[in-house]
Amino acid sequence: MANTTSTDEAIIYPGEQPVASRGEGRGMMRWVILIVMSLVIFANYYLYDCFSTLKGVLQADLGATSTQWGLIRNFYNVPNTFLFMALLGGIFLDRFGIRRTGFLFTLLCALGGIVTAYGVSDAFRSGGFGYGIMDSFLPGYSPELKMLMFGRLLFGLGAETQIVMLNKVLAKWFRGKELALAFGLNLGVARLGSALAMSLSPRIASQISFNAALWVGAVVMVSGLIFFLVYMIIDKWDETQRGAGDASKLAAVEEFHISDVLNLLKNRSYILMVLLCASFYAVVFPFQDYLADLLTHKYGFTAIKAGDMTSLIPYAAAVCTIIFGWFVDKKGKRATLMLGGSALLVVSHLCFGLTYITPWVLVPLFGVAYSLVPAAMWPAIALIVPEKRLGMAYGFMTWMQNLWWWAMALVAGWVLDKTNPGVTPDTLRAGTGVYDYTWTMMAFVALGAVALLVAVALKSHEKGPDNHALELPSGEAAAFNEAKLKKYSKKGL
Repeated sequence: MANTTSTDEAIIYPGEQPVASRGEGRGMMRWVILIVMSLVIFANYYLYDCFSTLKGVLQADLGATSTQWGLIRNFYNVPNTFLFMALLGGIFLDRFGIRRTGFLFTLLCALGGIVTAYGVSDAFRSGGFGYGIMDSFLPGYSPELKMLMFGRLLFGLGAETQIVMLNKVLAKWFRGKELALAFGLNLGVARLGSALAMSLSPRIASQISFNAALWVGAVVMVSGLIFFLVYMIIDKWDETQRGAGDASKLAAVEEFHISDVLNLLKNRSYILMVLLCASFYAVVFPFQDYLADLLTHKYGFTAIKAGDMTSLIPYAAAVCTIIFGWFVDKKGKRATLMLGGSALLVVSHLCFGLTYITPWVLVPLFGVAYSLVPAAMWPAIALIVPEKRLGMAYGFMTWMQNLWWWAMALVAGWVLDKTNPGVTPDTLRAGTGVYDYTWTMMAFVALGAVALLVAVALKSHEKGPDNHALELPSGEAAAFNEAKLKKYSKKGL
C-alpha cells in the first residue's frame, strides 16, 4: 500500500483538535461518557427488540398475519426512509450540536415506547384515549395494530438519528485514541440490551402479559432519556472548562454546504461502506425479527426457548464486537473483517434455509458475522470523514440502511405468507399452522450475496492508490487520512 505512513502535518479544521490530541486531557472523563452513552444505546436496543421474539404471541393476540407483523416492525423505518430523518438529523447534529438535537431524538424514543405499550393496554382496548380515532380508518387493521404502528413511527423518528448522534459523540471523545474499542464497547452494551429484551420478553409475556413486556421496554427507554440528561450535564461542563462555548463560532464552522455532500459522494471507500451497511443490515435486522418464529416452526422450540436462543446472537455480538474493536485498533484489517463477516452472513443463512444443522452452531455463527462488519465499519467512517461532517456522513449511511431494511422486512413477510398459504391466524391459534421458512431464507441469502460482492469491491479498492489505509492500525490510519485531507484541501478540493 503506497504512502500510508506519511509524516505530513495533520490537517486541522476550525474548531477541531489534531488527531493526536483528541481525547487527551480528558483522562477518565471520556470513559464516563462512554458508560453513560452506552446505557442510552442499551435502552434504545432494548426497546427495539422487546417484542422481536413475540411474533407468535402478537399474531395470536391481535389476529395479525406475517405481512402485518412485518408492517408493524417496518413503521420504525418509515420516518428514516421517507422523511429522511436520519439524513436530516445528521445535518442538524452538525449544524446545531449534539445536546439539543440529541435530547429531542431521545425524547421521541421514549414517547414511542410509551405509545407502543399503551396501544395494547386494557385502557386503550376498552375505548380509551385515541381508540375512536384509530377505529375510524383502515378497517382491515384493528385499532391496536394501528396504535402499535404509530408508536413504532414515533420511536423510529428518534431512534436511528439517536444512533447517528451517539456515533458522533464517540468520534468527538475518542477520535485518534481507542476509537474502534470505544465503538466496540458501545455496540457490545447495545447488543446486551437486545439480548435481554429477546430473552426476558417471552417470560414476561408468559407470566404476566404481552402488554407488560412492552411496558418494561417503555420504562427502560425513559431511563435512557435520564441518562442522556446526565451526558448533557457532563458535556456542558467539559465545554465550559475548555472555553468552547462560543455558539456563534460553532454555527459559522458547522454551516451546511451542498459541496460537502458532493465531496462525500466522491469518496469511493465511503460509498462502498454505505452500500455494505445497507445490504448487510437489511439482512441482519429482519432476520432477527423472524428467527424466534423460525426456531419454533422448524425446530419445535417453545417461545421461551426460541427467545433464549435468539438472544445468543446479541450476547455473542456483545463479546465479539469488543474483541474485534480492540483488534482493529491494534492491527487494522477493516476491509478484511468486513469481507469475512459478509461471507459468514451468507453461509449462516444458507444453512438455516437448506439444512437442519443445530441452531447451537448456526446462531453463534451468525452472531460472529453480526460482530465483524460493525466492529470494522462504523469507526472506519470516523477515520475517513472530517469530524465536522460526521453527522451528515453517518446520517446518509443510516438513511440508506433504513431504506433497504424497510424494503427487506416487507419482502420477508410477503414471501413467508405467499409460500405458506395454509398458515393463518386461526391455524396458528389452534397450533396446527407450521411455517416453511426455506424461501424466506433464500431471499435473505440473495441480499447477503449483494453485501458480499460490495465487501469484495471494498477490499479490492483498498489495495489501490486511492485507498484510505483501512487495513492499518487506528493510529496509522488516522494520521494517513488526516494527511490526505490536508493534501486535498491545499488543492481546493
